[in-house]
Amino acid sequence: MRIKTTLAIALTVCQMAVAQNGPTMGWSSWNTYGVNINEQLIKRQADAMVSKGLKDVGFDHINIDDGFFGGRNSETGELLIHPTRFPNGLKVVADYIHAKGLKAGIYSDAGCNTCGNYYNGDKLSVNVGFYHYDQHDADFYFNECGFDFIKVDFCGGDAPQNSQRLALDPQERYTAISQAIKNTGREDVRLNVCRWNYPGTWVHDIAFSWRTTHDINDSWGSVKGILAENLFMSAYCYDGHYNDMDMLEVGRSMPLEEDKTHFGMWCIMSSPLLIGCDLSNIKPATLALLKNQELIALNQDPLCLQAYIVGFVNGCHILVKDIETLYGTRRAFAVYNPNDTQRKAKVTFSDLDLGGAVTLRDVFMKEDIGTFDTDYEVTVPAHGTRIYIAEGERRLERCRYEAETAYISDYQELKNNQSERTGIYESSSNCSAGYKAGWLGCSEQNDLQWRNVYSMEGGDYTLEIAYISGENRNITISVNGKKVQTTSFNSGDWQKTAKKNVTIHLEKGNNIIRFSNASSWMPDIDYIHLTPLSTAIRTITRQPTSESPVYDLQGRKISGKPTNNGIYIEGGNKVIRHR
Repeated sequence: MRIKTTLAIALTVCQMAVAQNGPTMGWSSWNTYGVNINEQLIKRQADAMVSKGLKDVGFDHINIDDGFFGGRNSETGELLIHPTRFPNGLKVVADYIHAKGLKAGIYSDAGCNTCGNYYNGDKLSVNVGFYHYDQHDADFYFNECGFDFIKVDFCGGDAPQNSQRLALDPQERYTAISQAIKNTGREDVRLNVCRWNYPGTWVHDIAFSWRTTHDINDSWGSVKGILAENLFMSAYCYDGHYNDMDMLEVGRSMPLEEDKTHFGMWCIMSSPLLIGCDLSNIKPATLALLKNQELIALNQDPLCLQAYIVGFVNGCHILVKDIETLYGTRRAFAVYNPNDTQRKAKVTFSDLDLGGAVTLRDVFMKEDIGTFDTDYEVTVPAHGTRIYIAEGERRLERCRYEAETAYISDYQELKNNQSERTGIYESSSNCSAGYKAGWLGCSEQNDLQWRNVYSMEGGDYTLEIAYISGENRNITISVNGKKVQTTSFNSGDWQKTAKKNVTIHLEKGNNIIRFSNASSWMPDIDYIHLTPLSTAIRTITRQPTSESPVYDLQGRKISGKPTNNGIYIEGGNKVIRHR
């Protein structure tokens, strides 16, 4: 079995870069320069993006962050541009970027004043945000100047971070700004919501991407913290809208191993890739890393999926996602070691839902490393990550769904979740992959949903629920919108995990399993595990031959002999049939 060649991957990346369906790729001014930017600096970065070959691999945005404002005309409402930093205005800069075959990005705030005004002493960025000027500014940025992207901050709407002490509603403000952009007639503008924490599930319908954490900084502690807050966010990345883990600090001061983790995890988790270092003086090793087309292909994959957690092995997180084809035999996975010491981690292929012989390609090394039967053990250095493309002989039916891969309809991180009665994800050493979902229930919307439960054949299943609850708590279990039953759970202690089984029916294809309780709290959830109710009948993945072994959908090897009609009997009571 062959892994896709580098040339084919490169062609795929180029095609996807043209289509612009993946997360935003480019460069942004903030991480290196803050508000200290100017026209020539921005043009120099555009020049370097082209000359260094970054445009050729998909980096195509040059984004001007805070620092270009010159105030606002109080009579006409006209935005004024900084007279010395950008003496020729913004349009000439946007035109220059476009002439290079690149896209141009800009910055604003949902309130009156910007973050640079409050924190960086930028005196001219007063009354320059969208507040009271939504349509006026949208027309200026996108019709008059022709910008293609905008990051909208919220210092001007968060009372502790603006001198006016404005306390604005994020959902109302960002919805109004999104509508103003649509009113310009531009359907190609990418809106990035920068509220620093995940604002709520409403953001998916108004923005292309949204920040999920506070600002990144040039340190391993910052990268590690951001990853810890995004390991459980995969359910909120869908339909070509993305969790934004913030701009890249790659190539500034961190060691190469940490830079590899930073860039590699941003790629496999489908975060926007906005370079933050000075492109005109970029280091060769940094440039080589950023131009790794196989990593970029994971980020720009047309399925638009964020890798999700499947395991926690010797302190290392194992994440996986489909690439190219849903439920196919090619998947990408990462082994991420956040620890300060080297770790060994064994990855079991059945946990990746792959069966038979599995061929691996090292994405960092850009080379095939061999074919393996059941597992692969890798040594990962401190703060390191290893990323692979795995191609199996068969795709197995997924049976384990961690709670941290499920969707909470009321999930948000802006307000205290207990007072708001909204669910959260919490780290827990007692849980199988290191996290659990808790504070669920007390409203119909504060539910827990696994929205892509795939059954190859459909049928009845045993749903095993691993939970934690020190008291009696109820869950109403529904499948595809139909109530199955309401069940009580009590593990006897809030530090103890217990399991309970329920029978459910899944349709062939995708299903939604939903836990809810409209009136009171639910137990904390570790994971769910699905097993066909009857071990009697399951369809295998290929016609057997006398030389080849036979497997069922769960990857179990069948040692029994077939009867005349193709039925396999094993252990006296297990019946399995092939197509």
